Amino acid sequence: MTADTLQLIILPAGLIAVLFAIYLARDVLSRDTGTQAMQDVAGTIYEGAVAFIRRQYTTIAILAVVGAVLIGVVIAIVETPEVADVPSMAGVPIGIMTGIAFIVGAACSMASGIIGMFVAVRANVRTASAARRSLVEAVQVAMRGGAVSGFLVVALSLLGVWGIFTAYQTFFGEVTVAQAPFLIVGFGFGASFVALFAQLGGGIYTKAADVGSDLVGKVEKGIPEDDPRNAGVVADLVGDNVGDCAGRGADLFESTAAENIGAMILGVAVYTIAVAAGWPNPQAWIFFPLVVRSFGLLATIVAIFFVRGREDEDPMNMLNRGYWVTTLLSVVGLAITTAVMMNTNGGVGLIGNLPTWVFFFAAGIVGLATSVAFVYITQFYTAGSYRPVREIAEASKTGPATNIISGTAVGFETTAVTAITIAIALFTSHWLGTQANLLNADGVNVGGIFGTAVATMGMLMTTAYILAMDTFGPITDNAGGIAEFSRAEAGAREITDRLDAVGNTTKALTKGYAIASASLAAFLLFSAYIDKINLIQGRRIEAGVPGAELLNSVNLANVNVFIAALLAAMLVYFFSSLAIRAVGTTAQAIIVEVRRQFREMPGIMDYSQRPDYARVVDITTKAALRQMVLPGLVAVATPIVIGVVLGFEAVAGMLMVGTISGVLLATVLNNGGGAWDNAKKYIESGNLKDDNGNVLGKGSDAHAAAVVGDTVGDPFKDTAGPSLHVLVKLLATITLVLAPLFIR
Repeated sequence: MTADTLQLIILPAGLIAVLFAIYLARDVLSRDTGTQAMQDVAGTIYEGAVAFIRRQYTTIAILAVVGAVLIGVVIAIVETPEVADVPSMAGVPIGIMTGIAFIVGAACSMASGIIGMFVAVRANVRTASAARRSLVEAVQVAMRGGAVSGFLVVALSLLGVWGIFTAYQTFFGEVTVAQAPFLIVGFGFGASFVALFAQLGGGIYTKAADVGSDLVGKVEKGIPEDDPRNAGVVADLVGDNVGDCAGRGADLFESTAAENIGAMILGVAVYTIAVAAGWPNPQAWIFFPLVVRSFGLLATIVAIFFVRGREDEDPMNMLNRGYWVTTLLSVVGLAITTAVMMNTNGGVGLIGNLPTWVFFFAAGIVGLATSVAFVYITQFYTAGSYRPVREIAEASKTGPATNIISGTAVGFETTAVTAITIAIALFTSHWLGTQANLLNADGVNVGGIFGTAVATMGMLMTTAYILAMDTFGPITDNAGGIAEFSRAEAGAREITDRLDAVGNTTKALTKGYAIASASLAAFLLFSAYIDKINLIQGRRIEAGVPGAELLNSVNLANVNVFIAALLAAMLVYFFSSLAIRAVGTTAQAIIVEVRRQFREMPGIMDYSQRPDYARVVDITTKAALRQMVLPGLVAVATPIVIGVVLGFEAVAGMLMVGTISGVLLATVLNNGGGAWDNAKKYIESGNLKDDNGNVLGKGSDAHAAAVVGDTVGDPFKDTAGPSLHVLVKLLATITLVLAPLFIR
């Protein structure tokens, strides 16, 4: 088999994944929808989710169109023949191509989020209905509903990047296979742009509704979670879908898109070596990321059929079984891809006369191992079976203050193992790539950087399955709400409670996975930015432009670089502040409204009056859309201003420090918030006891303290933390697109 033959898998794999997603959607939608009461509340959730998504994505679409026009104009002006990726297309043509790529990336990102959420809001009632009969059936319905989103996100990313790459190379004769990756970076920027606003808007909505309904319902009125007497409960259930489904789908879509493009750009350096050395199929080094992603999709399709088990089995074990199948099949796919596509005509590395491809295969294994490591690291810090969550639950015995102190300490603690794991992955994959001994015309070994790209691609092979596990969370959360709201039998509620606790862990896993992939990807995209700058500077040097020089290192002693790095760290914290404040402001409006309804409609408590759910949904929708704009604009504008004022080397410093700060703060917010949440669940499950062995469960002072901690953690783990994943990659994609603007 040749590399050209293996490249043909890209289009079929993407289409097969889309068709499999359709099959899963049909399977889920054909399931029983439960009692009439279940159907009624599910219908209300569906209407609220669709109404919010329609208004949110209309706003985002308008912003995206304006952004595409502005980017196209700027690129048309600044990409003169001396700095353009394709000099013969400098000016207006390259501006139009970048604008089109931006719009296509934005459209694909929106489509993946919307379709995945649509199926999730239909899967929730079917999961609740299945819980009346069987734990295993409920797990399968929820997982298959989540897998629709997982497959569509990865498939649309794969087909989108491949499609626009192929279109530009096919329809524009001047564009070579080595130039095309630089022309499609707008696709990644468009995806990042949409993901930022989708994650912000959805995160503000879901956590404001959650905080508002929990504080008034649980703490003040002492009624259960998702009780139909709480006017905020429908908005809370709607929020699970618009934040955790649509928002996270857009987040991981832009991850896969941006990282595919970044790896393709780094592949150009090896392509140049391959052409000079006469290696067969040199373009294979550029297409490698897309082929690896294709094998990851096919592996996940097989793994979905392994999600099964016994009625008395821990649901997490069923999901982990599928994850391991995905991982092991991905190893096989990675071996095939590296062996076939990295043909160096018998070239060997620096150790043991091993073929070049073996070192890159090992780098890919490092990426897959990093993925596995983060799955279990996150489980340790956020699952009730381990020390951190139990520690927070114990601290709840002495009140909210000690609960919050303990949770904060756990959040900070998680940065150690996160940073060390990422550092080991980067060092090992870079070292392995270096041992492959790929030397360019100047004698520089470029294998190290490409090794980190292969590790990133290896890690992202399991993205579809990880996203399916993530969407499993809001589906089971909604199913529990529907069961409670419709007063389903105790057995069904017991099963949905078990699934909800597992869902909290799977949502936390995805955040850990997302921040790890963001770390590796940011280094990859940083390297791609350096390559882009040097491509431009090389042309300027050839043209005899005074002062033009290659960017071989970033000098932190340069005052401009230091200032940019300082501002990047500031941006991470300031952006998080805006996101968290937006949740607090919106939650205050919800609390006031829910309190008003309890006060003015006393019949709510004895079920003789029905709360005005629509009023709370409307308040939440308007506030979330209004509050998402400022942090989004700050995130987009800051790197542009830094680049224009301080220059291209300063931007490199901004990328380095912004990535480090963003990754560590997101780790604190994600894991701290997840641990607070599951400490509350741990207490609600009756696992916390006093010194005399008495259970401290729902309604106890310890439970009230845990609810306060969970409320503090809500905007951390579901708004600011996930939005930082997007911010880290947005900094890289926006600077990659606008690099010519920063060169003076």
